Order: sequence, then structure tokens, then C-alpha cells
Amino acid sequence: MTALVTGGAGLIGSHIVDQLLAAGDDVRIVDNLEPQTHPKGRPPWIPTDAEFIEGDVRDRALLARALAGVEDIYHQAAFGGFTTEISTYYDANSTGTARIFEVIAEERLEIRKLVAASSQAIYGEGIYRCRVHGEVQPDMRSLEQFLEQRWESLCPVCGEELEPALTHEEARWNGETPYAVSKLAEERTTIGMGKRLGISTVALRYAVTFGPRQSVFNPYTGVVSIFSTLLLNDLPAVVYEDGLQTRDYIFVDDIARANLLVMDNDRANGQVFNVGRGEPVTVIELVEKVAAAYGREPSYRMSGDFRPGDVRHVVHDASAIRALGWSPATTLAEGLRKVADWITSQGSVDEYYSAALETLRERGIVRSARAS
Repeated sequence: MTALVTGGAGLIGSHIVDQLLAAGDDVRIVDNLEPQTHPKGRPPWIPTDAEFIEGDVRDRALLARALAGVEDIYHQAAFGGFTTEISTYYDANSTGTARIFEVIAEERLEIRKLVAASSQAIYGEGIYRCRVHGEVQPDMRSLEQFLEQRWESLCPVCGEELEPALTHEEARWNGETPYAVSKLAEERTTIGMGKRLGISTVALRYAVTFGPRQSVFNPYTGVVSIFSTLLLNDLPAVVYEDGLQTRDYIFVDDIARANLLVMDNDRANGQVFNVGRGEPVTVIELVEKVAAAYGREPSYRMSGDFRPGDVRHVVHDASAIRALGWSPATTLAEGLRKVADWITSQGSVDEYYSAALETLRERGIVRSARAS
């Protein structure tokens, strides 16, 4: 097979490349080497036995060249994180995906299958259990609720406190951040255009993915890398809200394996799948586990800050993809140790988050509950 991996120099894409090469596939990479993530240019982990094309998936002429002769597409190129570049999310994630299908249609390319990266962000708040009304999915929290430090979501029917549960694929698409909306557009474009063009497609809704090669330069995305660079510069992690919000953290090799599995399994065609461990971890617990991976004591500060549009609890129910034969092979602790080993092997690392945080505050991406 000849496989194209968009975003193939990034965290997830580069590990997909490694697994494809190990399986004997021919691999072509497209990556724009976005300076915020790759300030030193082409990273050393791009294999010499993979064809590398530097460029952007929004470039039609480049896409036509990159897609020529390709059978399988792993579409991982994306713009993510919490930043002020609102239009870039739609331009890179939504338009970039649409342009791939545009070129396929116009050039009448014979693509076997396309697997695209979606995100847990599309759900907004996840699934909860109300002791009276059973399974519910609350709306996103209001700005007033954040300002009053009422962190937990309440039952949309009776207003009572809720217990977080695992979120399955039938949950509503309720994410409201530009990133969430852009990834939903990417996902629906992938499934819809696949049906229209007669191409098998799959979308994978990733949990929070971490691992070696996650940029230590980008202060806007990659919580494990951000916490690591703060820790290694003897600075406390900045914890939003009360630190008890939960997420599902998944090691990058497990995400890459999920991509290869659905590519080669016809039962996955035309569907979307959660990919996560299904284990809720609070932010404070993550800080503690990151510190343990470096053999250090945890350090964090409760800033009194929050991010409007942020989610309180979302953790995957990944039983659908498990039924296809996938399961996570790396525990959170094991994955964090691998990250710590990789980052420390880079030598001294600088910390970029503190300066970025001031910009985010100035532009209202991060706000203080004390301002109520």
C-alpha cells in the first residue's frame, strides 16, 4: 500500500508513519512544519525511507501532488489548543479537510480509504448520571457560572448535582469552542463526502493524546508537555478552576494502532469511534503523575482562572472500537515515564507557557473568577 499521512511530522502522525513503515507500507508525509510547533524546522524523527513534502493541506496544487498514487489516507493535520486565532481553526481543520475531498473528486482519484482525526471536544460536556433522571448530557456551562465558581454541571431537568459517566458515540455534538466546531465539521465532512464519493471513511474521536514528540515549544496545546516544561524550570503547574475536572488520557502509540486497525477493518467503514482508556483523571492527579514520572514532588497553584467554553468532565466509552479488537496497551504511568525520558533526553528545555498565559488573559481566552 501507498499511504499518505497528513500532519506526519506531528505527535500522532509521526507514530502512524512509524507503524506503517514497520508494516511494510510505502509512506508519504505532508506537513507544514508550523513554526509554533516546529520552530527548528524539520524534526529528526521524520524517517529517511518516507517521502516528505513540506506544505499545507489547504494548498490545492500541493495536495494534487501529494495524493497522486495514494491508496490510503491518514488525515492528522490539524490546528489545536486554546489560542486567539479563531479563524485558523476553521481554515486549517474544516477547509483543509474539505480540500482533500475536493481534489479527490476533481482529479477522480481512486482512494481505498480515509481515516480522519476527530476529537472528544465535539461533545462539549460528556455524559452524566442524575439520580432522578438517569443519563443526561448538560449544556456547556455559562460565563456567569464560571464567574461564580460553580464549577460542576447540573442536571438540565431538575438542577441537581450529577455524577460523571463514560461518554459514548451517541452523545450530542455540543462543543462550542472554535476547535470543537471545526473538528465536528471535519468529522461530518469525512463521513458525508465518503458516502458521496463512494470512498470508505472513518473518523476517530481521540481522547487527550500524549507521548514523545509532543512539542515542548507550543504553549497553547499539549497539557503533559506544558506541565513538564514548567516542572523542569522549577515552576508550578497552573491549574484552572479547582483542578477536579476530569479527562481521559491516551498514549500516542495506542492512538496510532487504532488508526491502522480501522483502516484495515471493513466493519469500521462509515463510522465514528471514541479512542480512549475510559479512566477519569483529574487535573491535580495528572500534575502528581507527571511529577512522579520525573521523580519530583508535584507543584501547582490554583490560579483562580478558568477558560470560557471549557468542559468539566468528558471521559470516553471506547467499547465500540474495543469490539473491533483494539485496546490500550500503555498505562498512564508508563506513558508518562516514556514522555519524561524523551523530554529529558532533549537537554535543557525552555518554558513558554507563562508568557503565553498573559496573552491569553489579555484576550479573554483565560479569565479570572475573581473578576465577578
